[in-house]
Amino acid sequence: MFKIIEKRKLCGASATWYMKVEAPEIARNRKAGQFIILQVDAEFGERIPLTIADANAEEGWIALAFQAVGATTMKLAQMNEGDELAALLGPLGNPSVIEKKDGPVVVVGGGFGVAPCYPIVQAHKAIGNKVIVVIAARTKDLLIYVDEMKAIADEVIIMTDDGSAGRQGVSTVPLKEMCESQCPPAEVIAIGPPIMMKFCALTTKPYNVPTTVSLNTIMIDGTGMCGGCRVTVGGEMKFVCVDGPEFDAHQVDWDNMMMRMKSFKPVEEAHKCRMQAAADALNK
Repeated sequence: MFKIIEKRKLCGASATWYMKVEAPEIARNRKAGQFIILQVDAEFGERIPLTIADANAEEGWIALAFQAVGATTMKLAQMNEGDELAALLGPLGNPSVIEKKDGPVVVVGGGFGVAPCYPIVQAHKAIGNKVIVVIAARTKDLLIYVDEMKAIADEVIIMTDDGSAGRQGVSTVPLKEMCESQCPPAEVIAIGPPIMMKFCALTTKPYNVPTTVSLNTIMIDGTGMCGGCRVTVGGEMKFVCVDGPEFDAHQVDWDNMMMRMKSFKPVEEAHKCRMQAAADALNK
């Protein structure tokens, strides 16, 4: 069993949570960009993937950041410090490729996607790369990891749709400016909603800036057996869990991926409704 040793909200305006979980073996072996699959309860638990947002090998914990938007993440959000997860498998997936670069590495995080960017920024800074982080959200109350990124990155650019913090606009605005500057990015890494990653890829492609994305597809077993996470990259079928989760953004078939991610929406909504009805009944 894997004990929750810390739980807190990442921001007050959304159901976005941060948890530290005791997992010494995973903490010792994980690398930036990898993920875990967890199961909240053993008997009826769904398996869900979450990126490892941080880890401490000496203290034996990993950090998970998630939004309570589906049935299982809603269950996870109801757990508290001292509670134990039934299963935790990892580290899974290929780690990020971290190499010394001549120019800046630009890391773009959209919404909740900022959390999995954090270990990647840590890894690039550890080898001496200049890192510029773009954090984008709809409004200031949805911004996360701002202080954490400012503590390690060379520059942090805040973008909000409504202009309530930083600059008004979307993440591709400063990204295009940097691509057109005298010192363009040596690499761009984008993590966030699929539509955001797609437009980051479209922004950097005309400038031939290498761009990497971490895909957040439907995933069940994490070993390549179920096929639920398959995507088309460069005209070939890939499995996000074993071939990824990171891919060349310019090669991803974004429209096909986003269509597949909608496949289980009706089932998920029905499950959430049942959970809410059960919770309401208990509270009566």
